[in-house]
Amino acid sequence: MILTDQQIRAEMERGTIVVQPYDPSCLGTNSYDVHLGRYLATYDDAVLDARRHNKITTFEMSADEGYVLQPGILYLGVTAEYTETHAHVPFLEGKSSVGRLGIDIHATAGKGDVGFCNHWTLEISVSMPVRVYPGMPIGQLIYFSLQGDVQTFYNRKQSAKYNDRTDRPVESMMWKNQF
Repeated sequence: MILTDQQIRAEMERGTIVVQPYDPSCLGTNSYDVHLGRYLATYDDAVLDARRHNKITTFEMSADEGYVLQPGILYLGVTAEYTETHAHVPFLEGKSSVGRLGIDIHATAGKGDVGFCNHWTLEISVSMPVRVYPGMPIGQLIYFSLQGDVQTFYNRKQSAKYNDRTDRPVESMMWKNQF
């Protein structure tokens, strides 16, 4: 079951959902709108290797000029909002207005884990050149109810790779897996 606006607000009052900064006008019927943060990153190498640490270069976008995203390049972005979800499963989906500009905000990582506490790293790709700006609406968080108890919350998991709080995009940590 997806939480409604009233349920999201009630969970925020309980502290089980945290969004900072919070803006009541971003609360939709059954979602909360999030915005593009000011940092983007690209990988340094043209060929990525799943078994090694692929380095990124992070840069700050101009608030006035924005930045033109190009097809064929994977950009890592970040939500302006810091979020915490302690009793629900958060899903991040792109806004339809963003999709209509040919922007995909995640390749595969739309679902968060219960206990995720951080800014969301976005895996951005575009179908044609498009200028984006920090602070523009980029996605919406949808919260699903849980059935059953959680044994290990993400923020307490020994193997969690994305717990370090940051407002900058985070590169793939696949290299930390054993395979």
